[in-house]
Amino acid sequence: MSLIGGLVGGMIGFTFLGPLGALIGSVVGSRMVRNSVRRKNPNNFDHQVAFFAALFACLAKIAKADGQVTKEEINKIEDFITQKFNLDGEQRNFAINIFQKAKDDNVSFDAYAKQLASLLKSSPNSLMIFYELLFELAMADGELHPNEEKLLKKVPKIFGFNDGLYNQLFQKYGLKTQNFYEVLGVSKQMNFDEIRKTYLKKRREFHPDKLISKGLPEELIEKAKEKFIEIQEAYEELEKIHKK
Repeated sequence: MSLIGGLVGGMIGFTFLGPLGALIGSVVGSRMVRNSVRRKNPNNFDHQVAFFAALFACLAKIAKADGQVTKEEINKIEDFITQKFNLDGEQRNFAINIFQKAKDDNVSFDAYAKQLASLLKSSPNSLMIFYELLFELAMADGELHPNEEKLLKKVPKIFGFNDGLYNQLFQKYGLKTQNFYEVLGVSKQMNFDEIRKTYLKKRREFHPDKLISKGLPEELIEKAKEKFIEIQEAYEELEKIHKK
């Protein structure tokens, strides 16, 4: 992606963008403006830069919503940068600097989100991707803090989506993690050692060999095998969350 290459030539186009323009200007600086070059498609490019600037600004607001940026959230941001967007060099620095400045600035989540909605009103699919990324970050630590929930619930109205979209994405990203706990019969408040002990106990209880030795019919053995796999997968996912 030529985000930074185009950004060099796109700074003048951001003079009218209010909070986003100020944020980008504070990160890129006047050197970029002096080095500006001709753009073939300024509107398309402005939207690209606005998308990434607003994305990492809003990610910063979500991450800071509960008062601190956790290790899990930092790892998720790193995943976005390296895996989802393949940013490196100046592109990576741009994203990180936007995140760091927005995390502590006085601009609201709403202001950044509303500006992006205005710029990308003709591209609802882009806004949908944006919303899903916010959900991914909010759930990075395995739970949804009330302040994160409050911000996420504002997004459908800001973006002009159906009110039910929040519940749909919570089903996709929120309940998925919650179900891992439910499968093992543990809670989010338990430490990992307690979760592991519960997992090992359940693993023994549902191990097919043990049930076969008790003379269970074949139909129940097959169901036990499915349960055994479900328990194993849930434990492995919770291990990832707690070991980050």
